Amino acid sequence: MAYYNLQRLIDYFNISLDEDGLDTQNKGHIQHLRIDSRLVESDDLFIALKGHTVDGCQFIPQAIEAGAIAVLVETDNCQQHRQVDYYSFQHRKIPLFYIFELSKQLSAFANHFYDYPSEKMPVIGITGTNGKTTISHLVAQWATLLNYKSAMLGTLGNGIYNQLEPSVNTTSSPVEIQSYLADFYKQNVKLVAMEVSSHGLVQNRVKDITFAASLFTNLSRDHLDFHNTMQAYQQAKWSLFTPNKAESAVKSTGKRIINFDDHVGQQWITILDEVIVVSAKPENLAEIKTLKQPYVGVSHLTYHDKGVNISLESSYGSAQFNSALYGAFNVSNLLLAFSALIALDYSFDDLIKTVEQLLPVCGRMEIFSAPDKATVVIDYAHTPDALDKALAAVKDHCHGALWVIFGCGGDRDKGKRPLMAKIAEYYSDHVIVANDNPRTEDQDAIIADIHQGFIQPDKTVVIKDRQQAIHYAIAHSNTNDIIVVAGKGHEDYQIIGKQKHHYSDRETVCQILGIAL
Repeated sequence: MAYYNLQRLIDYFNISLDEDGLDTQNKGHIQHLRIDSRLVESDDLFIALKGHTVDGCQFIPQAIEAGAIAVLVETDNCQQHRQVDYYSFQHRKIPLFYIFELSKQLSAFANHFYDYPSEKMPVIGITGTNGKTTISHLVAQWATLLNYKSAMLGTLGNGIYNQLEPSVNTTSSPVEIQSYLADFYKQNVKLVAMEVSSHGLVQNRVKDITFAASLFTNLSRDHLDFHNTMQAYQQAKWSLFTPNKAESAVKSTGKRIINFDDHVGQQWITILDEVIVVSAKPENLAEIKTLKQPYVGVSHLTYHDKGVNISLESSYGSAQFNSALYGAFNVSNLLLAFSALIALDYSFDDLIKTVEQLLPVCGRMEIFSAPDKATVVIDYAHTPDALDKALAAVKDHCHGALWVIFGCGGDRDKGKRPLMAKIAEYYSDHVIVANDNPRTEDQDAIIADIHQGFIQPDKTVVIKDRQQAIHYAIAHSNTNDIIVVAGKGHEDYQIIGKQKHHYSDRETVCQILGIAL
C-alpha cells in the first residue's frame, strides 16, 4: 500500500481546514481503515457509518480511546458535507470529517487508500442465487492445482485457499474487501475468486472493484425479505453485467460468463455482447453453438456412484473426463468454473489434465458413508431451487428410499417455506422437518408455514432438534437409502433467539456413523 497520511485524506475529499487546522502530531501515517470500533488500533482511521439499526457515531469515543488518528463521519445532511469538527482527547484534537452519503463513496475511497489492488491481479466475481460458493472454491482449488496461488472471498471464509478466515457476510464491507485484496497482492496471489451477493451489489460494497471476469449462475427465489420483489432481486444481479455505466454496480465487469441453462441467463445472453455461453445440458449443445459466441457445453453425461462422466465440447476444445462431484447442478458449477479460468487464458489442456483431482466443497453435496448404513449427503440447500436441484441430483443415484431433513430460517422470507415442503415431498420417500436457525421467530409457527405446502402431511415427521432428526433417519433407514440433510451445510451453529449455539450437521453425522470428519 502506498504511504497514506491525513493530508492525502484531506486532499481526496477536498476538505478545507482552518489555518491552525490539525495538530502536527496528527498528520502521521494512517495504518488501517476500520468500520468496527472494536478493531481500532493506534493510528487507524475510524469510519462512522449510519447503519440500519446502529449509528457508528455512538462509537467514536471508543475508537479514539483505542488510538484512532481521525474519524470519517457519514452525514445525510448535504450542508454538512466536508465540515470538520474536533474531539478533544488527552490534550489533542482528533478531527472528525463529515462526508455526505459516505457509504456510497466508501468503496472508491477504500480502493484509493489501498492503492487499487484489483487492478493489479485478476479478480473473478461470481453472482447468482445458487452455486457461488462451490464455483469460487472450484476456481481457487483448480488454480492451486496448477500452481497459481489463489485466494477467496465469500460464504465459507476469506483468505488464501485452504487458509480461510471466517466471514460474517457472503460479500464483506467495501473496506474489508479492498483490505483483503491489498493483502492478497502483497502475498503474491495470482487469482482471487469472489462471491458477489445481491446485497453487496445494492449496498455498493463492490462498486470500485475491477473484475477481470464476472460470472452468472442462476436466479431463483431468495432474499425477498430484503429485495421485496423478484424483479428487484434480478435487477440487483443484472447490475454486475449491464453495459450501461449508469446502472452498473461495479467499476469493471471484465469478461462475462453466463449460464444458458437458466431462463434469466438466456435473456441476458441476447442483450450482452461478448459473453461465454455455458450449458450443462446435452440437449442445449446444438443451440448454444448457433449463438456466435464462445461456448462451453456437453454432448453426453453419465451419472454413477462415484460421480459423473462428462463429454465436453467447447470453442476451446473437446475432452472426456470423470468428476467426483455429485449431481447435474454440480456439472454446471464445474463448467462455469472451467469457463472462468478459460476466460483468463488458463490452458485448456492443463485444466483437463487436473479436472479429475477436484474435490467436493465442504457442506455442498458432501457425501458421508459407513458400512451397513445409509449414505448421508449434507448440502447447504436452503432455497426452493437449491433443494429441488439437490434432491433431483440424489434421486438419480438412489437405489433405495430417499430421506430428506430440512427446515426454514426464522425472520426470513416466509413465502419459500411451503414451496420447499412441496419439493421435499415430491422427491422424497420420507420427510423430516427440523429447525434451521429459527432466530427470534416461534419455531412452531415456522413449521406450520412449512406444513402448508405438504399434500400428505401425515407422511412427514417433525423432530425439531436436528441432532435427534439425523439419529432418527439413520436408525430407521436401510443400507441402500440416501439421507439428504439440507439447509446448514458448512455452518457450525444454530441460531435460537439471538444466540448462536454450536451445532454442526457434519459433526453429528460423523459421530453417528462412527467416522472421522
